[in-house]
Amino acid sequence: MKNQGILIFIFLISVVASAQKELKSDLLYNDQVPLKIKLNYSNKEMNAKTDDSTFIETTMEYLHEGKWVSMEVQLRARGNFRRSQCYFPPIKMKIKKNQREGTLFDGNKTLKLVMPCKIESENNDNILQEFIAYKIYEKISPYHFKTKRVDIDFGEIKKDKIKNFQLKGFLIEDDKRVAQRHEGKLYERFVHPLRQEHLTSVQNAFFQFLLGNTDFSVAYQHNGKMMFKDNQFIPLPYDFDMTGWVNPSYATVNTSLGINSVKDRIYRGFKRDQTYFDQVREQFLEKKDELLDMVASFESEFSNPDEYNTMIDFLNDFFEVLEDKDKFEESIVAKARTK
Repeated sequence: MKNQGILIFIFLISVVASAQKELKSDLLYNDQVPLKIKLNYSNKEMNAKTDDSTFIETTMEYLHEGKWVSMEVQLRARGNFRRSQCYFPPIKMKIKKNQREGTLFDGNKTLKLVMPCKIESENNDNILQEFIAYKIYEKISPYHFKTKRVDIDFGEIKKDKIKNFQLKGFLIEDDKRVAQRHEGKLYERFVHPLRQEHLTSVQNAFFQFLLGNTDFSVAYQHNGKMMFKDNQFIPLPYDFDMTGWVNPSYATVNTSLGINSVKDRIYRGFKRDQTYFDQVREQFLEKKDELLDMVASFESEFSNPDEYNTMIDFLNDFFEVLEDKDKFEESIVAKARTK
């Protein structure tokens, strides 16, 4: 057990000491003030005419240093469930070098654009909740996706008219940029969870438990990517809408897991040495006030106070589990998977 603790300490020191590569693409994420953008396209065309290799072209405008800047972008719908269920499909964006070079988007050849799903009162609040989830993981693991909030003036082209929407959204950096920053590489094949680096795997599993997320698989890279760095496999989670944390109107859950709602938490991480569970538990508890303060900093931006209050209550429920030794053992350690 003593040797196990020493190994964890050495790993943590290596994480802190390892310098992350600065990339041109980081400029976009340095300022966390929401970026104002304008986009016009047809949702119908986006869903019907785009796929993994087929994009539509349009102009995106963004407000930078008091001036509107225009660039040509290529867009396609992404995702399976949201693409079939949502009025606004999530977008993958490509920007050619001659358009992005020397601009705020320099280095960002490919981006994901997360938008509200449906036309409903809580749509923008749901986006804010999912964005905050990314910011929580930033404080837990150095291995995360960078994000940038955007305020979208979206003009939906419908035959001979344009219907305007004011939407919240956020951009997610390309997974290759994450790997490049950490001098690793993406790994696209199946990796059994117990072959993955122990500490970051437990951090990810605790985080998913915090969110009430069961819609992920680290082995099959569902709603996550795998990075190979220093002979270790490291999970990179993303897409947190189908969670108790966001609790969108379209949420569904796998009832075979013994839960009936995304608001029902169940730990989906794998069994590891107890030292890792204790280490990550302590990390979250030490960051409790910091996380609560960070989440609270977004309170004024919610359209519906109930959406914010429900989210805060859900976070406090998570910490109640961690703070109670018996609940921690029962809800997390004892629930850890063996297969």
